[in-house]
Amino acid sequence: MYSSRLVITAVLFSFFTSVTLSQSFFVPADTLHKKRFNTALAFSATTYTAFSVGLYNTWYKKYPQQSFHLFNDFGEWGHMDKLGHVYTSYFQGVLCYKGAKWTGLNKKNSIITGIVCGTLFQTTIEVMDGFSSKWGFSLTDVTANITGISAFALQQHYWNDQRITLKESYIPVHHSTKEITSEDQTNLSSPALRAASLFGSNYFESYLKDYNGQTYWASVNVHSFLHDGNKWPQWLNVAFGYGAENMYGGYKNEWEENGVKFKLNDKLYPRYHQFFLGFDIDLPKLHPKQSFLKTLCSVFNIFKIPSPALEINTLGEIKFHLLR
Repeated sequence: MYSSRLVITAVLFSFFTSVTLSQSFFVPADTLHKKRFNTALAFSATTYTAFSVGLYNTWYKKYPQQSFHLFNDFGEWGHMDKLGHVYTSYFQGVLCYKGAKWTGLNKKNSIITGIVCGTLFQTTIEVMDGFSSKWGFSLTDVTANITGISAFALQQHYWNDQRITLKESYIPVHHSTKEITSEDQTNLSSPALRAASLFGSNYFESYLKDYNGQTYWASVNVHSFLHDGNKWPQWLNVAFGYGAENMYGGYKNEWEENGVKFKLNDKLYPRYHQFFLGFDIDLPKLHPKQSFLKTLCSVFNIFKIPSPALEINTLGEIKFHLLR
């Protein structure tokens, strides 16, 4: 489910509301700064409350509710949903950790803060799912969330760095407008119309919902794994990506419109998985001098920088992308 991706928007909005502050504001405190700590605590509580109430009223309230129940959605959307949970919980942990360091908390307590805050945000969504008739509490979602949080916490604990950064990229998909006929031969539709109803008709909605255009990456900082004094640029990462395409339903390309059934031809629209190899830029490793730019690089490091990439997919194809 795409609601967890709304957190990305909330994080970026929160960042841009503070860009007018002085440079000293962005410098992490050496010791516990009580004013900053109280400010961060109040801001976090307000953000969490606003996010939870807003999400419920704008999304979950639209659908019927029932008693708390489990829901198995493993394999839905070509596993893209699960990777989305891993990614979202990971970057929530990272950014909350950085926020805790800003207040002057030590490394151990900052890691704990990242774990607790990331878990709280994601678990709130899962509990709301659990009371929704349309979904349910997904144990595989929880497992994905734990995986993402662990990827942050273990790296920070043992390496004091994020040598392998989880990122995402999005490239809009031009869905086919070729008409298809319903199973009873009475109505017409198309992949583009189906995509518009599922994923929305504007860029922002598609970015949040359209798994076909999303790619999740493990961006590896090669320099940090080599011996001291190596010549590999500190900022140049090697990125491994995963995506999936031709998905117009959770498990199958079948749907109903006004009680009429449609089904896409599997040979014309085969669902398939993509594996990418490319390069990326580790923005904090550019070592900007200004504190504001350091913060800017940390926040936007959750996105992969578009660059050349090689694709190998389950259709047996090998493709080169100038930008991915």
